[in-house]
This record gives sequence, structure tokens and C-alpha cells, in this order.
Amino acid sequence: MTVEWDACGIGNALVDIVAGADEALLEGLGLVKGAMELVDLERSEQLCRRCRPDSRCSGGSAANTMAVLAALGGRAAYLGKVHDDELGRLFVEDMRRSGVEVLLEPAGDCPATGRCLVLVTADAERTMQTYLGASTTLDPDDIPGPQVESCRILYLEGYLYDPEPARRAMLRAARLARGAGRRVAVSLSDSFCVERHLEEFRRLVRGETDIVFGNEHEIRALTGYDDLQRALPEAGALCPLVVVTRGAEGTALVVEGKIERVPAQPVERVVDTTGAGDSFAAGFLYGLSRDWPPQRCAELGGAVAAEIISRVGARPAGSLAWLLEGRGA
Repeated sequence: MTVEWDACGIGNALVDIVAGADEALLEGLGLVKGAMELVDLERSEQLCRRCRPDSRCSGGSAANTMAVLAALGGRAAYLGKVHDDELGRLFVEDMRRSGVEVLLEPAGDCPATGRCLVLVTADAERTMQTYLGASTTLDPDDIPGPQVESCRILYLEGYLYDPEPARRAMLRAARLARGAGRRVAVSLSDSFCVERHLEEFRRLVRGETDIVFGNEHEIRALTGYDDLQRALPEAGALCPLVVVTRGAEGTALVVEGKIERVPAQPVERVVDTTGAGDSFAAGFLYGLSRDWPPQRCAELGGAVAAEIISRVGARPAGSLAWLLEGRGA
């Protein structure tokens, strides 16, 4: 089968609604500054009515990764569920403007489109209120087999592993991809989610996955070891390629059981760390889709993440192709 896309991401499809806020507004809304809280639709709409949005755009971890991959010049596709409402149509249109092919059209038989209200105070602190909505209703029938089989790499977002139908959808997609000779990558996304579904995550990583992305906390949760030096070999025994992001400490790789280190890219000024892991994964997947060695993939991932955290927001304002100069891309 012909390869249509370098990577296809599956994840929580959310619209990010960003608004400025002051301390008095947060207090009046009863919000804890800097926290992320899951809310229901009524609460989400109530909060949005009290704020003046500065921007609305497509979001979600895997969606961000695919958008950054497209900004690098990669061929990116995305699978996530939205309702056929204003925000759902906005999500699809915005992803397509970003150069990402959306494989699932808005649906009418599901909850309202998920959204994340991001309240930004003057000190750049972000307080997030998230309604997951339609995104959690993805099920195996939503997975388009031929499209998944034509992606070089399938990328699964761990945040979506909580709802049981979505979990089965991700497993179906992974098995279709591997059956077609494609590679499957999973981002662990959240250590608490890993802990809630530990045995399921281990089975996913051990039996259905070729690459696992995680930070130190997530890798420790997956392996059960508090010491990263003990956790790395254990993670390597579960998956052929393990990618551990460590912020300013760089990246640790476990490649076929061998541990390698990649230094972090220098950053003159860190402005906003939102989306750092998502953008790192985009750079890594770009290199992997071109059969670069893992260390070289991690170097590009670090360069992309360094660029993203040097500005506000989880996505670039334009093309990132210039980051490939001198890398033999």
C-alpha cells in the first residue's frame, strides 16, 4: 500500500479558547491559579461567558504534534472526534489550515465538541478548565482502516486512554497499522493516567508499540521504579525504542536495550513551556519517518521544542522548515 502520510495522530480533539485574566477574575470564578481541572459542559460554558476570548484554535496533544510536524514540512494526518457544531467545524478548518489532513468529519451523534479554556495572567501563568466532550467518544467504528494503514507511523496520545471505547479504538488502529507493516508510537502523556491503567498501558507498550515517548515521571509510573536509572532498562525491555524527555537535562534513549544520552538544545529565554513535549515528538517523528537514527531524531526534536518554548503557544506561527537546514533533511 502507498504511504500517504508520514504520521497520523489519534487523540483528544479540543478547541483551545485563550483569554487574558487577572487574579481577581480567577478568585471570582473560584479557580486555582496554574491548575488544570476537568469540568462539565455547563461549567465550561459558564466560564466562557465570564471571559473575553483572545483566540480560539484547534488543540490537544496529538493535534499539536501533527500541526508542528506539518510546519516542518512533514505529511501529517489526524484522527479525533468532534461534534458537528461551531467549535467542531472550527477545529477541522484550523487543522486543515495548519496543513494536517483530518480523517474524521464532525459527527452529529455525540456530545458537544471538547474545549479547553486557557486563562493567562500577566505573569504568563496558565489556568486551564477542560471539557473533553466528544473527544472521549471515539470508538473502533470511527477508525478508517485504509487511511491508518497508509500512514508510515501511527502516533497515539495517552490522554485518550481513559475512556474504554477510545481505548479499544486505539488498539484497533495499532493492530491495523502493524498488520500493514507500519510503526506505532505512543505518548504516555500523563503519569496519573498511566497509573490508573497500568496493566493496560504495559500490554499496549509491550505488545502493540514500537516507540514510546514519556517524561521521567511517566516512565517511572510505567515501570514502577522511582530511580530513572533502573526504570530505563525496564522500559527498554517493554519496547524497542524508548524516548524520555528530561527538559534541561536533554533526552534519554533506550535503543534495543542500549541507553544513549542526547544533550538539550540551548534556549536563550524560556517564554512558555506549553506544548514542549508535543513539539519534541513532532521533530522526532519527522526524522523517524525518514529513517534517521534515533539520536539524530532526538536532536531535531530538541531543536523544535527549543523554538516552541521561546514563544507563547504550543504551535509555531509559520513554517519550521528552516530548522532542517544543515541536517540533511
